[in-house]
Amino acid sequence: MINNYCGIDSLEKLKLASTDSATDSVESCLDCLLKALANNNTEASMKIQEMGVLPLLPTLLNPQSSCTPKVANIIAEVAKNEFMRSPCVEAGLIPPLIQLLNSTDQEVLLQTGRALGNICYDSHSLQAQLINMGVIPTLVKLLGIHSHNTALTEMCLIAFGNLAELESSKEQFASTNIAEELVRLFQKQTEHEKKEMIFEVLAPLAENDVIKLQLVEAGLVECLLDVVAQTVDGEREEDIAQLKTASDLMVLLLLGDESMQKLFEGGKGSVFQRVLSWIPSHNHQLQLAGALAIANFARNDGNCIHMVDTGIVQKLLELLDRHVEEGNVTVQHAALSALRNLAIPVVNKSKMLSAGVADVVLKFLQSEMPPVQFKLLGTLRMLIDTQAEAADQLGTNGKLVERLVEWCEAKDHAGVMGESNRLLSALIRHSKSKEVVRTVIQGGGVKHLVTMATSEHMIMQNEALVALGLIAGLDLGKTEKDFVGASLVSVLHKLLSDERSAPEIKYNSMILICAVMGSEPLHKEVQSLAFIDVVSKLRAHENKTVSHQASLTEQRLTAQS
Repeated sequence: MINNYCGIDSLEKLKLASTDSATDSVESCLDCLLKALANNNTEASMKIQEMGVLPLLPTLLNPQSSCTPKVANIIAEVAKNEFMRSPCVEAGLIPPLIQLLNSTDQEVLLQTGRALGNICYDSHSLQAQLINMGVIPTLVKLLGIHSHNTALTEMCLIAFGNLAELESSKEQFASTNIAEELVRLFQKQTEHEKKEMIFEVLAPLAENDVIKLQLVEAGLVECLLDVVAQTVDGEREEDIAQLKTASDLMVLLLLGDESMQKLFEGGKGSVFQRVLSWIPSHNHQLQLAGALAIANFARNDGNCIHMVDTGIVQKLLELLDRHVEEGNVTVQHAALSALRNLAIPVVNKSKMLSAGVADVVLKFLQSEMPPVQFKLLGTLRMLIDTQAEAADQLGTNGKLVERLVEWCEAKDHAGVMGESNRLLSALIRHSKSKEVVRTVIQGGGVKHLVTMATSEHMIMQNEALVALGLIAGLDLGKTEKDFVGASLVSVLHKLLSDERSAPEIKYNSMILICAVMGSEPLHKEVQSLAFIDVVSKLRAHENKTVSHQASLTEQRLTAQS
């Protein structure tokens, strides 16, 4: 509580002293206020606010004055209270505090940093104001000059951690040598807490691609690999935490195209080789980071081809085999992501199929985890693209088709539902096999392909229509009932009538109309919906392929009317 001896008197004296700049009397008043704040911060702050002291403080924030550290300390203390932060801003304290960041006095710098940090705490708009006033380059410079001063270093790190959360800060950070300063600081640390503080700044900064590359060039990766080596066998909680943070950050650095390519070094880079050694590790966190790193390295065809040729697929399959029983979902998801990316280049598909990728992936068919289901589906879809034999083999696998049909109804998981539909369609499109079509019909998949044709995504609509065209062409008799039940003809009428339908959607819809005309019940539906009117309008379509198909379809409809 502010008592009369060291409270209101001090405030009154301070109001008088601040006008005649009698340093001794000001200092004794400031000491009294600091004592009162230490005793009861909230009450003392309220009195300071009530008696109008805050507007006096900017004039006392003089770089030459010996009182300045105490004034900044008082501001830092009162700004611990949320109700005091706006009054501090209104009193015009931010500009003179920012000026003080150019001081050479370490105590002034420390208290100024605390004051600014507390005033702007949890306020994105005030933090953005600091960024606009150029505080970032100043703080980075301070970190370089005073890296031996633990308290100042921590103040800078806390400030960086808060400011780095704002997207607008990243460009300013990228124009400084923050990467070098943080890496240099990290290399000097031995304590877990200090390393954690630096990690907390590195993580948001490393979301920016320019800074990712700067961190790689400053040698952060080598630091991270050292942390991994030191903590991989540790059982202490802090070892486990550091291992996770370091390996996660390593994966984050690989999300930048330039930083990733720099570390890949044509597949010969020492970093790439070290990351590969994580996959057979017995540590789940390292297995996860290793698989995610491979998925990130596999972001262009050249890298993918090199990795498949050098045996990485086998390592990933062995990892997945270990997790069929152990069932670590994050590792399963990461390994499947890596395999999916590696399967994108055409030359890799047959090699990966020969290596038994499809068989291992199918072991996870019973997984109840949507993220694993999603990646499993994507991997199989990539593998069978243009691979007729594999599509035939998988498409006649009753258990797979049954599971796909089940997942086509997973309305709570749009990604899984979409991928299931796409794989179902792909099995038909790439195999062009009557046996596959029959398996899909028997499994109840036709209605889902008809629904897929109404998707908001044009690529999915098209894939569905091509698959439905093949079903109609290969086994119309067997699928007739399913087409009627799923209102296929009505769906096609809507697609052809809709002006927003893309040319390929209109083209494939007409191909399908012609294909179903051989079925009596479907033919009747086509006649009842007056398709001929819709199709004749399309003869004037600006796309020549569409207009030509419209003429052919009209002739067919007229001939069979």
